[in-house]
Amino acid sequence: MEINADFSKPVVVHSDQLEWQPSPMKGVERRMLDRIGDEVARATTIVRYAPGSHFSAHTHTGGEEFIVLEGVFQDEHGDFPAGTYVRNPPTTSHIPRSEKGCTIFVKLWQFDLADRTQFSKNMEAGLGAPVDGVATAKLHEDDREIVTYSKLDAGATLTSEAPGGIELLVIDGTATVDGEVLGRHDWLRLPEGQTLSVRAGDDGAKLWMKTGHLRFAGAPAV
Repeated sequence: MEINADFSKPVVVHSDQLEWQPSPMKGVERRMLDRIGDEVARATTIVRYAPGSHFSAHTHTGGEEFIVLEGVFQDEHGDFPAGTYVRNPPTTSHIPRSEKGCTIFVKLWQFDLADRTQFSKNMEAGLGAPVDGVATAKLHEDDREIVTYSKLDAGATLTSEAPGGIELLVIDGTATVDGEVLGRHDWLRLPEGQTLSVRAGDDGAKLWMKTGHLRFAGAPAV
């Protein structure tokens, strides 16, 4: 399966226009944003857990990172409420579940296979002082990528000319990019060489962004 698999082209996905697709586990559904592969895939996905649902035990051979968008995600390592950013590198394992239901934004098979850095963070807790209406927290940085969370006041503008491509998720609020309005849980990917300029709407915006990583994009090494 291939979805938005050409990383040389810009992509915008309005996630609420996608149908929820069933996963192999009852009560767990997903909206696929990009994908190369079938059940084992390099994938970027919004996943929804119904109350009381769970996923079977598995090892993250290619790594996993996710943001909890709604509710509380749970596994044997703890409870992760909305606003949490989690990195589970290659060789880690868990049994995901959610007693009351949750929605997460998750990326699979996009790690350096030698990466062993595992952590979870409250994204709001790391925000710095706002500059021109934009407060930013650096969530992760390595030789391949930089991951940030930004909170924009109404009308504030965030720009990036970062090399290696740019990826953006609107966590909350609205944001305009090249005249197109992105709403809650909408997703954008720009190839290397393109500049991002995003302006927050009347209610401001909360944005997750990753840069640099598209230089390493491709099919998972399975």
